[in-house]
Amino acid sequence: MTSEMTARMLRLLSLLQTRREWSGSDLAERLSVTVRTVRRDIDRLRELGYPVDSARGHAGGYRLAAGTDLPPLLLDDDEAVAIAVALRTAAGGLTGIEETALRALAKLEHVLPRRLRGQVTALQTSLAGIAWETQGPRADPGLLATLAVACRDHEILTFDYVARDGAATPRRAEPCHLVASGDLWYLLAHDTGRNDWRLFRLDRISGVLPTGRRVPPREVPGGDPAAYVAGRLVAAPTRYRAVATVHAPAAHVRARVRRLGNRLQPIDAATCRFDASDDSLTRIAQTLAALDTDYDLDADPAVRTHLRETARRALRATDSASG
Repeated sequence: MTSEMTARMLRLLSLLQTRREWSGSDLAERLSVTVRTVRRDIDRLRELGYPVDSARGHAGGYRLAAGTDLPPLLLDDDEAVAIAVALRTAAGGLTGIEETALRALAKLEHVLPRRLRGQVTALQTSLAGIAWETQGPRADPGLLATLAVACRDHEILTFDYVARDGAATPRRAEPCHLVASGDLWYLLAHDTGRNDWRLFRLDRISGVLPTGRRVPPREVPGGDPAAYVAGRLVAAPTRYRAVATVHAPAAHVRARVRRLGNRLQPIDAATCRFDASDDSLTRIAQTLAALDTDYDLDADPAVRTHLRETARRALRATDSASG
């Protein structure tokens, strides 16, 4: 296949992706070839796995149909920028598809021309939306994309990290996986300086620099990155302790409160234990409020005080409204 033919077939594929149906004569005019050449190029596309349907008639008609496999897509500059911005937004905020959007974003940004990356960044920073609730610290989409590529390529990174006590330290690590938990993103990586696995919150990472050094992939303990991260988060120390014994089956609670992970453990068929411990008294109150059944609470005095004050405010508001 000559380079001229390859370029013409790519142009033909791009045209088929922009309109529901094309006549053979229209395609021939756009490509400056004969209708017979169009038919031959259509057959070549079919041989490559593109499902092109044809209609009977003198000029014939063609459309790109849905197939069993997703064929490569050809995007112009504007389309590539639009998709990259949408994926960055989804990766940074939409619930339920963050990780899927991040994988797609990593693939797209890997092949995105340098001239378009500046447009993507400019659009992302200039767009704003209304948030009706505070969702906590969010990961920067650009940082997500950089880390996703490093995880894929097994490339060692250096960066600065702010620990829980506020101390900033330089780190050198082999990134392995990105895991979303609630409103936070975590980087699971092997810290080369400490020769151990570490979790890094993305909102505490800055100054990321790729080193250009690639290493063989490491096997995560247990083989399941999400389960490993969930276990580490449950075992991590928190400022306030709050453990509820819920008078309902674990499946009932899990169906009504999202993203509980390993914090919810069944006790018997009718009871479960839920660890709502957190660094934030407000988040503890919000989490417990989501439980729609009775529970007994084993919690620090500060937690109990905060819950009582919250309940009193709600009662005063209710009494004043009814009066």
